Amino acid sequence: MKRFLVPLGIFIVLVVFLAVGLTRDPREVPSPLIDKAAPPFTLVQLHEPARQLSVADLKGQVWLLNVWASWCVSCRQEHPLMVELSKAGVVPIYGLNYKDKRDAALRWLEQFGDPYTVSVMDADGKVGIDYGVYGVPETYVIDKEGIIRYKQIGPVTAEVLKQTIIPLVRKLQG
Repeated sequence: MKRFLVPLGIFIVLVVFLAVGLTRDPREVPSPLIDKAAPPFTLVQLHEPARQLSVADLKGQVWLLNVWASWCVSCRQEHPLMVELSKAGVVPIYGLNYKDKRDAALRWLEQFGDPYTVSVMDADGKVGIDYGVYGVPETYVIDKEGIIRYKQIGPVTAEVLKQTIIPLVRKLQG
C-alpha cells in the first residue's frame, strides 16, 4: 500500500501544476523589467542618422517605446492604431526599429504613415535584447522617471489601448 503513495503524490502534484498552467493566458509573459529602469541606449535616428536619441533624453515625460520592423507582419496589423494614437496626441511614441534595413524602414513608414516622434535603429538587436524583446511588435509604457510600467507583447489592439495603455498613460501623466 505504501509503495503506491509516492506515485500518487507525484501524480497529484503534476495535476495541480497542470491545472494552474491551464488557467494562465499563454500570451501574457511577465517581464522582469516591469517597475525597473528602462535599459539605457543611445542609438542613431532613422530619419536623421547624424543625430542620436537616448533614454536620458526622454526623462521627464511619459512615453511609449514601440518595437517594430518593416518585415514584421504583426506590426502592419497594429500600425493603424499607433498612427491614430499619435494623431490624438495622448502620448509621444518612440519607435525602436528592430533588426531592419534603413531603406526598408523608411519606405514602410512612408507607405503606412509615421506615428513616431522619433524612431531609432537597433540594427543588430542588442537594445532589443536588453529590453527582453521576444519578437516584434512589442510596446512599453515608460514613466517620467524612466521606469517601465507596462509591456505589451505582440500587437497592440484597440481593446488593450482603450482599457490598459491609455488609462495607465493618463494616470502616469497626472
